[in-house]
Amino acid sequence: MTGLPVPVRGIGARVVMNKGGCGGYYAHPVADFEPPGPDGRTEIVNLVPERRLPAEFLPAVRAGIELGLDGVAAAVLLTDGSWHEVDSWDIGFRTAGAEVARAALVAAALRPAEEADALRRASWPGRRPWPGHNPRYEELYGRIRRAGPR
Repeated sequence: MTGLPVPVRGIGARVVMNKGGCGGYYAHPVADFEPPGPDGRTEIVNLVPERRLPAEFLPAVRAGIELGLDGVAAAVLLTDGSWHEVDSWDIGFRTAGAEVARAALVAAALRPAEEADALRRASWPGRRPWPGHNPRYEELYGRIRRAGPR
């Protein structure tokens, strides 16, 4: 298993999907990524207060991060987040978690810079603006949806 080679801090993803009329998805986790500890395993620690990121969404965020890291080990610290009382669902947090992790891989140069174009919901320090529609986004989002709930 490869480990994240450098720290990448302040990565966030905001998932806002309007399903039309009433309802939709909303999720917003923010995380710092560090190289893995001495055991070389992925570790995810939450420092976000319950009012900013309820515990009920943590399993979905973790599942998304693990999916997005795609076998790369990292120490992950959830540092902030937000949610909506009506519109936050597990699928939104799983999607956001996966985008945050993929962004960490791009920012750490473990993925090609062009892959950033597929991460339309993610932001991180030094990121260039999202250019618009990209077919790689559909492929990544399709993998997240096929993974289903954990």
